[in-house]
Amino acid sequence: MTAAPRTARERVRAELTREIKDEARRQLADVGAHGLSLRAVARELGMVSSALYRYFASRDQLLTALIVDAYNAVGEAAELADPGAGDPRTRWRAIWHATRGWARANPHEYALIHGSPIPGYQAPEDTIGPAARVPLALIAVLRDAHPHEPAVTAPMSAELRAQAGQLTEILDLDAPAEVVTRAIASWTQLFGTINFELFGQYVGSVDPADAYFEHLIGQMADFVGL
Repeated sequence: MTAAPRTARERVRAELTREIKDEARRQLADVGAHGLSLRAVARELGMVSSALYRYFASRDQLLTALIVDAYNAVGEAAELADPGAGDPRTRWRAIWHATRGWARANPHEYALIHGSPIPGYQAPEDTIGPAARVPLALIAVLRDAHPHEPAVTAPMSAELRAQAGQLTEILDLDAPAEVVTRAIASWTQLFGTINFELFGQYVGSVDPADAYFEHLIGQMADFVGL
């Protein structure tokens, strides 16, 4: 069924909403998330502040919209990179490279979602689904690959095993608890490595990080049992 066409008012609102978010992203590069101001955004767009508040009721609402957009953008990059079939290690590598590529191309938006916490800002539940897109892309590879249980693993507490079991059911993943916890570790390693690279922590060691990142992808593929 074809959706009803948007009215002229709706099109104008959508266009102005996009312009507001675009300007806010430009300001992120200059002042960071903590310095983002609705008044400054309105001033740059030639609007009075009261008019902008009709689109975003607060700075936090605007931040949430930018955060959701950023999570969706990196999630879409990861999902589109995955061919959805074929060698699981190739799929795994494609998702890792796409995630890193998006982060390097959009460092300020990446910092918004994976950088320092924003003082006074509490992310609402609206961000949970978009934030899960990259890890779910990795889980999709594991689900299709049926990874083997690691031959050597550290002892797992009853609490952690129960948590892993719940995740296995939620994700419909046919894998032992050890694989689930290693998948979490790999997801953490992916974003932790990107953080170190973007925020200059590899300077003087593995900078540029291309060779290290490529090596790490293979290590983590082994680690999760692919």
